[in-house]
Amino acid sequence: MYKKVFILGGTKSGKSDFALQRANQLDGPRAFIATAQSFDSEMAERIKKHKQQRGQDGWDTYEEPLELSNLLLRISDKYQVIIVDCLTLWLNNLIADSKTIDFEQQFSQLTNTLKNLNGHSGQDMTRIFIVSNEVGMGIVPDNPLARQFRDLAGRLNRMIAEVSDHVYLVYAGLPLLLKD
Repeated sequence: MYKKVFILGGTKSGKSDFALQRANQLDGPRAFIATAQSFDSEMAERIKKHKQQRGQDGWDTYEEPLELSNLLLRISDKYQVIIVDCLTLWLNNLIADSKTIDFEQQFSQLTNTLKNLNGHSGQDMTRIFIVSNEVGMGIVPDNPLARQFRDLAGRLNRMIAEVSDHVYLVYAGLPLLLKD
């Protein structure tokens, strides 16, 4: 079985650092699932910095912008530790993908996948750290697309929190345990 740790926070709050710090304390094979896509030089630089911060030592990296559930199903029995960073970038990719129209189905597929993951063979407990942005604590966006994104992110975060064993909110670099 996988123990699911959901980590929420604002931009540059330290949520990815917290996930990486917790994951690096654990033994066993590790996978990092990156959902970001580099559409411009600024995003390419962010991805590069994340890779440098993580280092290559002991981590297998998968870049998957859309098929997150399928990837988790394919690799879950091979790793003791998995980080998914991040759900809001995955959501952004779904919105941008013209073929994706049923977000509720996508969210349900992911939550069902998380509930049914097989653990790494021969291990008592494997862990998955799921990182996401909390975007609903600010002002109401001034355009329909941004409001749709905010609303969908809120719904997705609620669904993931529901199936997670632990939920943290990272604020100003400080992790606050919300669910244990």
